[in-house]
Amino acid sequence: MAFGLRLMGWFGVVLPAILLNTAFADTQNDQVKRGEYLAHLGDCVACHTAKGGKTMAGGLGLKTPFGTVYSTNITPDAKTGIGGYTFEQFDRAMRKGVAEDGHNLYPAMPYPSFAKTSADDMRALYAYIMHGVEPVSQPNKENDMMWPFSMRFGLKIWNLVFLDDTPFKADSQKSAQWNRGAYIVQGLGHCGSCHTPRGIAFQEKTMSQDGGDGKYFLTGATVEGWHAVNLRNQWSGPELAQFLKTGYNSHATAYGTMTEVVHFSTQNFTDGDLAAMGEYISSLTPGSESEALKPKGAVLAKDDELYKTRGGLGYVQFCSTCHQMDGRGIQKIFPPLADNSSVQSKDPTSVIHVVLSGWMSPETQSAKRAFGMPSYRSLNDKELAEIVTFVRTKWGNQGEPVTADQIKKVRDEIELKPVEPSKFAAPRFADMLSKANADQLIYGMRLMYQTKKMLPDNVGDVLNCNSCHLAGGSVAHAAPYVGLSAMFPSYNPRAGKVIDFKDRVNGCMRRSMNGKVLDKDSKEMIAMIAFMDNMKGDAQKDKPIPGRGVGKISQSILPNVENGKKVYKDQCAVCHGDNGEGMKRADGSFVFPPLWGDQSFNVGAGIAKTYTGAAFAKSNMPMANTMNFPLGQGGLTDQEAVDVGEYFTHMPRPDFSDKVHDWPNGGKPKDSRY
Repeated sequence: MAFGLRLMGWFGVVLPAILLNTAFADTQNDQVKRGEYLAHLGDCVACHTAKGGKTMAGGLGLKTPFGTVYSTNITPDAKTGIGGYTFEQFDRAMRKGVAEDGHNLYPAMPYPSFAKTSADDMRALYAYIMHGVEPVSQPNKENDMMWPFSMRFGLKIWNLVFLDDTPFKADSQKSAQWNRGAYIVQGLGHCGSCHTPRGIAFQEKTMSQDGGDGKYFLTGATVEGWHAVNLRNQWSGPELAQFLKTGYNSHATAYGTMTEVVHFSTQNFTDGDLAAMGEYISSLTPGSESEALKPKGAVLAKDDELYKTRGGLGYVQFCSTCHQMDGRGIQKIFPPLADNSSVQSKDPTSVIHVVLSGWMSPETQSAKRAFGMPSYRSLNDKELAEIVTFVRTKWGNQGEPVTADQIKKVRDEIELKPVEPSKFAAPRFADMLSKANADQLIYGMRLMYQTKKMLPDNVGDVLNCNSCHLAGGSVAHAAPYVGLSAMFPSYNPRAGKVIDFKDRVNGCMRRSMNGKVLDKDSKEMIAMIAFMDNMKGDAQKDKPIPGRGVGKISQSILPNVENGKKVYKDQCAVCHGDNGEGMKRADGSFVFPPLWGDQSFNVGAGIAKTYTGAAFAKSNMPMANTMNFPLGQGGLTDQEAVDVGEYFTHMPRPDFSDKVHDWPNGGKPKDSRY
């Protein structure tokens, strides 16, 4: 009996304690989970993680007019991180910019924004940092600030003058969703850190629209060689929400540091919070300092603008493959330039920066594959100014022209890798304008780009010359026209006789185009030959031409067609379709060609052979997959190229009736389709 009473007493004391501890653990876990979400709102990872470094361990440099500030280790490591911070010390650092030992933090840390965070959210964020982040032992990197800014005593005065650490106060006249959006944007989201202009002391000129200088709030600013655009009176709430979730909308694509913001931060926001941010930002009045341009809709560039200006021809050669002739890009892959808010910005810094340094789209849950644009730093300042001016002023865009001096200024400000020397020199289409037969050359070029449209009676499928001879035949190992005319007349093993250059063109018309030959004396044939002959340069028949053909790949590599099917699905289908059907525009014309089926090249085409197809894929595909100039091409291994080459070349395609006459003197390749 006594034992039973003692046992009941034990249960009466211990069991409630166990339940209480379990409830406490659950509460703490919930708080840590909530804190993790708040860390996404604050974009802690992007700023406190160096390139290739450990998460939250610091070391990322932020360039300011006064020197470089390096982010600190905010993992819970007791010696090198903030593991020794009490909540009160953490709260003080977040709201007032004062570290554990009392030294002031530089306002590169957006504590004036974080000061608006609620007490409950701050405790949850602290719980996550201390219990949800892996501790990393990594000493902080010394800042590289100019004197006297290296002396921190001035930061106390800075705080007295510029810091308002009043927590966010809701506006009772606004909806709960509007207030939620304002709380995020002004607080943990710290959107103003990049999008609000800064004063002479690097302070944000205002922290909200209702501040003393509210006209400046979110009206755009230039930081680290990037111009963060004006957010006011620009997009609708849903358009803003889509951009923050995916990194793109119909008017813009994330670039520069905003790519990291989308990847690490905003794509993780709830739909409710994104909608709230969209409602709040879209409600802001333009403000007297606003530079926003309301989207007005894209219009087609006139032929004279595209083909009779240096900027237009530069765009055709270097940009149109991805962004298209109409500047509208390809949804979810290549951003539109027409009606693009960033492209038209009053400050052209960002569009120049992108052109010089390249771009990669953010990886998100809705777009797990990133697409890239290489650096065009190998083009000179004058060329780039012509192209950027074209992009900013055509298709209804309302941007202002840029000068070579502006290109040089940005080039000098940002760190660019040296251009690797190349024996292949791409001729410039813009230079055709100075030739006596400029009209003929440009007509020939257009026939290469728009073969199906301009020669419908001769092209039997839907391909253009440009489908294989990329960027108008000006890309190394993409069957370039450079130096090609110097090789003819020459013996052709497939024909078993000597052929001239016009015969070679007609061979493509019959095989790659699955169509009919051109009259060898027609103006179309003469213009195409003239265009390619203009690209001959100093090539000689008996000397090797750099970049000629599609490259080589060893035929000792045996194909694995099942892996080729997987490579195609993972790397090729996004542009060429799940079933090789190609990608169409709304009007039914093709953006990217079909790789098999009735509308593709026939079995007599050179690229229908396994190893030729593999070499082309290895040298040129997938596009926008790397930072390689000029199309971001490459990334496949030799084995993957052979595998996918075997897969797509052996899919059903049109027959070639005259195949029985090929290789009359022998020498048929072992990978021929017949």
